[in-house]
Amino acid sequence: MRDSVDPILVEALTSRLIREGVTGIEEFISLRYTALGNPLEVLELEKRASLPLHPNEIAVRMILSPINPSDLIPIRGAYAHRMKLPTIPGYEGVGVVEEIGSSVPRSLLGQRVLPLRGEGTWQQYVKTTANVAVRVPHGVDDETASQIYVNPVTAWLICQDELQLNADDVLIANACGSAIGRVFAQLSNAFGYRLIAIARNDLHTQQLALRGAWAVINTSKESLLDRVMELTQGKGATAGIDSIGGLDGHALIDCIRPRGHVLSIGLLSGIPLDWAQIHQKHPVVIVKPYWLRRWIEGVSDVQWHETFEDLFRLVTEGTLQMDSARQRFGLHEYKKAISGAEQRGLPGKVLFSFEPSSGKTAVRASPLRRVASIDPPLTS
Repeated sequence: MRDSVDPILVEALTSRLIREGVTGIEEFISLRYTALGNPLEVLELEKRASLPLHPNEIAVRMILSPINPSDLIPIRGAYAHRMKLPTIPGYEGVGVVEEIGSSVPRSLLGQRVLPLRGEGTWQQYVKTTANVAVRVPHGVDDETASQIYVNPVTAWLICQDELQLNADDVLIANACGSAIGRVFAQLSNAFGYRLIAIARNDLHTQQLALRGAWAVINTSKESLLDRVMELTQGKGATAGIDSIGGLDGHALIDCIRPRGHVLSIGLLSGIPLDWAQIHQKHPVVIVKPYWLRRWIEGVSDVQWHETFEDLFRLVTEGTLQMDSARQRFGLHEYKKAISGAEQRGLPGKVLFSFEPSSGKTAVRASPLRRVASIDPPLTS
């Protein structure tokens, strides 16, 4: 007959391990880079040893993490002046709390959360502080939860706080075939503004219209400026969102009425805006970059969680929907995953899935050490 296990002893031992920051996670796999360059060349798999948790930290077993353009741009060196290496990429994702620090409520164990503002999410386990981990409501699926941060939060803050859009406004945005373009289309239903969506083909016209776009302009077929002026009775749009930069960004700014606002939120072309030219040509149009990380630096815990509550409310109401994933890959398939994510014009994100895999890709062993935490740059 087997000896019975004393539950009081088990609870006491578990509590002691938590107090001492000891976790049951002995080793796991992550993606990291130690140099800047082509993601396919500088990213590498590594085995990481678990680090003890501080009292206010949690360890989250990842389920899904998307690949955004904003994940890849820093790897290529666009923000080299503020990069700390080595770094694990990945700004968002969803997972389950598996370990907690001594000051974290036990009720958080087993909960689905967004493990944000800590280490990068392209790894099997992510460590972050419990106060910024966002609980995922029941009824919100993993794919939606994994993508609710970078693009939806940026678009929500721009509409609500930065531009304070309402039914009197006409917003124009380029790269509207992208994930954030479709979010802006849907948020027009919540804020009441009219969205002029710019695209380079007709692949997304129907979907953008169904999501809420007032008009979709295919710049391969018609003049952007002429069509905008026609739609606005010669006034121009009240505000603009540039995700591309370069000539496309300047073409968008040409469509803004005097005293209008333009926010630069991305650099998909890899070419910066010519700020001197903008100030000379459009002295009464306010053009500036928008950085999600600036909001993060000043946001309170209450504001942080209220923002996600607002977005999850839109999801549960059916006002905001994320596209179904285009493809899923294991971490060991990262080269295929990144190559797939960089194919433009296709709907849906490519996601890393952290289910057990039998991939045989070589994994580099890594000593016990911390990697740099990361903040979102521009969005995608």
